[in-house]
Amino acid sequence: MEGAMTAVAVLLALTVRWAVSLYPYSGARKPPMYGDYEAQRHWQEVTLNLPTHQWYFNSTGNDLLYWGLDYPPLTAYHSLLCGYIARAINPDWVTLTSSRGYESPQHKLFMRATVLVADLIIYIPAVILYCSYLKETTKRKMMSLLCILLYPGLILVDYGHFQYNSVSLGLALWGVIALSRGWDALGSLAFCFALNYKQMELYHSLPFFCYLLGKSFRKGIIGWGFLYLLKIGATVVGTFALCWMPFLTDGEQIFQVLRRLFPVGRGLFEDKVANVWCSLSVLFKIKTVLSAENQLHISFACTLLGLLPTCLKLTMNPTLRGFKLSMVNCALSFFLFSFQVHEKSILLVSLPVCFLLGELPLMSTWFLLTSTFSMLPLLLKDGLLVAYIITTLAFLLVTAACLSFHEKTSEDALKLKGFCVSIRRCVSWFTVPGSLLRLLLFLSLSTMAVLTVGSCALTPPPALPDLFPVLISSVSCAHFLMFFLYFNIVHLWDRTNEQSKQKIS
Repeated sequence: MEGAMTAVAVLLALTVRWAVSLYPYSGARKPPMYGDYEAQRHWQEVTLNLPTHQWYFNSTGNDLLYWGLDYPPLTAYHSLLCGYIARAINPDWVTLTSSRGYESPQHKLFMRATVLVADLIIYIPAVILYCSYLKETTKRKMMSLLCILLYPGLILVDYGHFQYNSVSLGLALWGVIALSRGWDALGSLAFCFALNYKQMELYHSLPFFCYLLGKSFRKGIIGWGFLYLLKIGATVVGTFALCWMPFLTDGEQIFQVLRRLFPVGRGLFEDKVANVWCSLSVLFKIKTVLSAENQLHISFACTLLGLLPTCLKLTMNPTLRGFKLSMVNCALSFFLFSFQVHEKSILLVSLPVCFLLGELPLMSTWFLLTSTFSMLPLLLKDGLLVAYIITTLAFLLVTAACLSFHEKTSEDALKLKGFCVSIRRCVSWFTVPGSLLRLLLFLSLSTMAVLTVGSCALTPPPALPDLFPVLISSVSCAHFLMFFLYFNIVHLWDRTNEQSKQKIS
């Protein structure tokens, strides 16, 4: 029975994914740069036709100003593999230089299929296995599986806009699963692969590090804990060496790859992104008042301060529940405060929030809806309005039916009882009124609906051409700050003392 229900959930998720893939993609028929679809195709062209030592360098065959490769080696190897398959089908798709901007129905089918295959190999099996380890009834496991697989943000970006986020997120999820089973070296290996696929996985790096460091402290840092750290360290170094092997023969190769991965010269932020710096710039032009160096220093300091409490708590009390909460808090701190954030980076927060859907259904569902809404300007640019509305409404209805998230407003359901008890020692009347929370949720969803309608139906005044993108990013940022406070409170007041070897709960 469980197998049949899993198959139905996966089939439904695949149907939604393929339906979204029928919509336009980033930069469709928009020369000269096109969009992320062309970037992924171009990387196949470059890696297939040029030797490894030229992949990250500017040359006549590799103009870095035209979608130069700026992801780690595993992405390049994935592009090379796809390039071999593309050339076998139609060499015109990946011919050096002359294939730039190539578009055809057949090529679109191929590119969409590469995303689906990656999803089927890496992300979807990880989600199935993760849900199978949940300490819930079979029905609750299947509900969680369906809700996670129908999260619209990831579907719209990978199958609509066009990217391979499911690869890096899936590898990170495999790392979480391995840690939950006590296979810490294997978990480190999986996460290193995720980090070597997309450098944005740095958002999750500190929770992995602090969790493993905390476990070594518990084992005794001078005795078995030291040997444990050596094993984890050897796994990390070995994995990085394996991924970077073609680039380790020349120091300039290493530095060039790093320069491509971390382009600090691009400024604090680019497009309208729902983080603190972009929202503050509406009132205070940070990018013009502060030097690039000061922007970098301030963003680094704020990010560090934002993630420090949750990392310290996780190191002192390395539980799996705390690990998941710390992944949310650290990723949110990076998204809200770090340097050069893209709107799609919110997916790195959404993954660990998906882990908490069964435990914190109200706030997790609310966050996932907000994260999808925060990318609306990007989705509108790509012609994905209808897909956005349908997938978002479907997710809202499924989570309401499966998780009854709108009813989980008590202090216990919100995991705020410990915090509220602490506050009531000073303010005896303090409470979290469920009716007020439901009202706030209704107002929040209504605001998102109004801004969605306004963005596609109203023309902004000429003096404020970016009115709706700014409103969307500011409203979303206010939500994310609220979620940042909430998830930190839940983690810092967490009193569970489960052992690391337990299954995911």
